[in-house]
Amino acid sequence: MDEPLVTVAGLHALVYCERLFYLEEVERVRVADERVFAGRRLHVEEVAPPEEEEGERRRLELESQALGLRGAVDVLRRRDGVLVPYEHKRGRSAGAAGDKRKKGPRHAWDSDRVQVGAYALLAEESYGQRIDEGRVRYHADGVTVIVPIDALLRKQVTDAVARAEELRKSIERPPVTSEERRCERCSLAPVCLPEEARLAVDADFRPIRLLPAHPRGQTIHVLEHGAHVGREGERLVVRPRDGNPSKIPIADVGQLVLHGLSQVSTQALRLCADHDVGVHWMTFAGGLVGSLAPGAASAQRHLRQFRALSNQETALALARRLVVAKVHSQLRFLLRATRGETRSDAVEGAIAAIRIPLRKVGRAADLSELLGLEGAAAAAYFGAVPGLLSPDLDPLLAFGGRNRRPPKDRFNALLGYGYGMLYREVVQAIVSVGLHPGMGFYHQPRSAAHTLALDVLELFRVPIVDMALIAAVNRRTFDPVTDFGESPGRVLLSESGRRKMVEVIERRKGDVWRHDVVEYSLSYSRMIELEVRLLEKEWMGEGGLFARFRIR
Repeated sequence: MDEPLVTVAGLHALVYCERLFYLEEVERVRVADERVFAGRRLHVEEVAPPEEEEGERRRLELESQALGLRGAVDVLRRRDGVLVPYEHKRGRSAGAAGDKRKKGPRHAWDSDRVQVGAYALLAEESYGQRIDEGRVRYHADGVTVIVPIDALLRKQVTDAVARAEELRKSIERPPVTSEERRCERCSLAPVCLPEEARLAVDADFRPIRLLPAHPRGQTIHVLEHGAHVGREGERLVVRPRDGNPSKIPIADVGQLVLHGLSQVSTQALRLCADHDVGVHWMTFAGGLVGSLAPGAASAQRHLRQFRALSNQETALALARRLVVAKVHSQLRFLLRATRGETRSDAVEGAIAAIRIPLRKVGRAADLSELLGLEGAAAAAYFGAVPGLLSPDLDPLLAFGGRNRRPPKDRFNALLGYGYGMLYREVVQAIVSVGLHPGMGFYHQPRSAAHTLALDVLELFRVPIVDMALIAAVNRRTFDPVTDFGESPGRVLLSESGRRKMVEVIERRKGDVWRHDVVEYSLSYSRMIELEVRLLEKEWMGEGGLFARFRIR
């Protein structure tokens, strides 16, 4: 099969930043922010009205096998019998650079010069005419810049095509650009994380946050048995068994989570798929049944991940760091929760017991030893949890030790449900980043659970679930009778209990916290995605930041 032609838009990205080209054209990542939408509106409103003037063509599709190029020129106009390609840009020309008062000649940016030059070469082949100039219209400062189609520009175009073809054959993502200011205006900065890449190689670098503090859209939970999710135009319609339906614009939805036996139509699923909205099915106990989760369609990312995590030394190093982070979280939570009060003997003993494996984790010889140290720390930690609960709590909500599958008491039912919600959130983040959730570095395949999701989950058990749940139980959020259901050997949450637990975790996910490694603030929900992206950097020459954050 012939390789697809390089797009002219891809050449524009390549000249601006090779990493941007690779993300868009090789890994097929697309992020449409406000600037992208503004550019689309410009082409609809200014460049491509329904009528065309005599002697011009608009949004004309051109391609050439000889050049290895294809694209749609904004305007191809005939002036005095000579063809002239035009490109329209929303921003300012190079001479203006954001200052309307600046005098002197205006210039086209290098990426815009190569773009209009590529269209000139395509038009030459299509029409059999030599083209000596192109033009770029910059709408922000009302300037049209003439671009000579000279020998230098022609070589720049052909060299750029050759470089694009070379990058498309590689599985290695190019490094971030040295031009830091370009990253601030790039729509793919939240995917690329260039500031964090610079921090990885320079500990004194102070990154700015280019990743939005909160994910796009809200998570819609459908908890009622028999509820149905349908579609009405560009809205999801949630219809309970009784009561009025709720209508939510799809632009406001980040994820759709169906609990128990709620239903969703194929039309609603298609709407979610078209807008990159993850859909997840969960059991009444909080287990993840399956997901329809959007992700970057990139074999390159999977190949890099498999290659790195197949290396035992790499996997062990990451696992050590992961367990250190988890045990630190357990220790610091116990210290924080009992700060300013007299600690019980049980809590003091647990703190001392956790510190013993913590000192050894960084030197663990293999995964088996690491699992033993983690288990010892977890046993001490959960042994201290009863000391964090209010002494006058209803005995039905007491915690007598960790148990699961099925949970045998109310506290474990809450804990298991919270961990299930967290697992679903981690799976969504991993898939949306473009990694494979089933290829991890610490947990070993023993069930249908994705091992990489189980790995990343360990970072957030304490800060997202444990801390939020213990606070909610102490606030008397849960009714020990109406929020639970019992059957022989197991306890599950009732619909009201599930609803309350969802509120507790969703509220916690939205809490904003200052990440002590990258030193900017973002929500816990966004932190999960950040840590997955930092994990990917571990095998791309930009590592050292994953699993370094600590709760305070």
